[in-house]
Amino acid sequence: MRTDVTPTARATAWLSCLAEALAGSDVGTAMSLFGSECYWRDLLAFTWNIKTMEGREAIGRMLEATLAATAPSAWKIVDGATETDGVVEAWFTFETAVARGKGHLRLRGDKGWTFLTTMAELKGHEERRGAMRDNGVTHGAFRNRRSWLERKRAQEAALGRTEQPYCVIIGGGQGGIALGARLKRLGVPTIILERNARAGDSWRNRYDSLVLHDPVWYDHLPYLPFPDHWPVFTPKDQMGDWLEAYAKVMELDYWTSSSCVGARWDEARRDWEVAVERPAGSLVLRPKQLVFATGSYGPPRMPKVEGAEIFAGDLYHSSRYVGGEEHRGKRAVVVGAASSGHDICTDLWEHGAKVTMVQRSPTTVVKSETLMELGFKGLYSEEALAKGITTEKADLLFASMPFRLMPALQIPLYERIAAQDADLYARLAQAGFLLDWGQDRSGLMMKALRTGSGYYIDVGASGLIAAGEIKVRSGVELRALKKRSVLLSDGSELPADVVIFATGFAAMNGWVAQLVSSEVAEKIGPNWGYGSGTRGDPGPWRGELRNMWKPMAQEGLWFHGGNLALSRHYSLYVALQLKARMAGVPTMIYGAPDGPGAAGPD
Repeated sequence: MRTDVTPTARATAWLSCLAEALAGSDVGTAMSLFGSECYWRDLLAFTWNIKTMEGREAIGRMLEATLAATAPSAWKIVDGATETDGVVEAWFTFETAVARGKGHLRLRGDKGWTFLTTMAELKGHEERRGAMRDNGVTHGAFRNRRSWLERKRAQEAALGRTEQPYCVIIGGGQGGIALGARLKRLGVPTIILERNARAGDSWRNRYDSLVLHDPVWYDHLPYLPFPDHWPVFTPKDQMGDWLEAYAKVMELDYWTSSSCVGARWDEARRDWEVAVERPAGSLVLRPKQLVFATGSYGPPRMPKVEGAEIFAGDLYHSSRYVGGEEHRGKRAVVVGAASSGHDICTDLWEHGAKVTMVQRSPTTVVKSETLMELGFKGLYSEEALAKGITTEKADLLFASMPFRLMPALQIPLYERIAAQDADLYARLAQAGFLLDWGQDRSGLMMKALRTGSGYYIDVGASGLIAAGEIKVRSGVELRALKKRSVLLSDGSELPADVVIFATGFAAMNGWVAQLVSSEVAEKIGPNWGYGSGTRGDPGPWRGELRNMWKPMAQEGLWFHGGNLALSRHYSLYVALQLKARMAGVPTMIYGAPDGPGAAGPD
């Protein structure tokens, strides 16, 4: 294969060779096109799963198992290829027996390095958009014609009563709404259960100073991006209003003031029995698919502390915090030094409380403006848009990088951040705050993926800590409570009128344990974090996020969630999996579903 031609010609030649090998079921030749270090990440197209194959042998095993059913074809480079530092990058499209796909490749020399394949739509089950949009009206004159509103109300009245939904989503925040919109466009009857009174209340009901820490370009919902006047960082009430408007415009079947109080998988009927409490009374839904979209995590993790029964002040978990006005002038202790802990400390300080943060272990801190400049700018920014990197392209570029490679790519970024904001970090250290860059110095993003905790995007709290306005006690734990004070593990005592535990949340299978059963929760295991990529390798730096957006060990049960960007991107793949099952499209899953002891893709 020639390497002295244009990047587009090189990418086209490589993809043509792969296409020819796959068309001829020549797995050996396909494997030989990849380098000694190589990665194939697939989002449904080949595996009906979210899987990363590392190395030629893993790629070969996947192809041996999936190629006959997938029947890939019509491979085509689009938009031209580029070359940077000897790496050729290109976008491509392709088809399988049942779907159309998009992908991205990187070549080092004349060998494949990273290869991303994603399912974009199901053949024969495309979204009704553009030229395929509904007409909306039947022209002519008809007696007893029903208006759009009358038809809509009739459909809403029937769903869940005389007609059962195919899917029920528990949780109507950004995750449930994004997935609900995808399913609506695909014609999958879905009910979203939201315990609050209005869509968006999961944001409105939080403390007044809360704003999104991620920028607007990163936070769009599917189909309807924020308008171009939208602020870079969205205040929580504005976000709530947007979610409410979005749910209405997308015509979602969104049940407010509605809670799932229990669910049971009916093995004989192959469906779920979902008990729901609504203001008008109780009812039972019988969906085939049940999605937990309860955020990224499960129930609040509230420690049991000696002396809680005698503490005379306010004591609660950060999930119940709604603002600092009631704590004005009080002595507040916030246990926890990640995002929520910092935000609550700031809000309390703004309301005149005397605040101390108890920090058990080090935290990764990055200034918002620095992260915008050095981290987001290349993918999610006005500059990126001007270069043709749309939100969809940015999502796919991020998805194209295997987790195995991310730490090495993140380390230089955080070395630059550490140098640029060295003064802030020196002042934080002088104030007694414990800092780190993660276990391998790969920074905030890898902490978010590995543990979902231990970091803070600084929007003000760090300056207060460095100036001594927010006190910090680091390297200690809260051991006990007295009537008006807390005892720390180093034997010291702090006066306290209010204690707030910003101690995070359990895994999402905690909700499964509460609403379904402890047996099912144990069967599927926890979510988040990512595990091994091959059998026999328990290392935590490979593979995919556990149990997120893909089949689990319990039939008909799914987890969907994450921040706005993850909810937007992966809602497509959850929706396609559900639509395929509803339509009877064969979905041969490559790799055992996650669960305790699951060990990777093959």
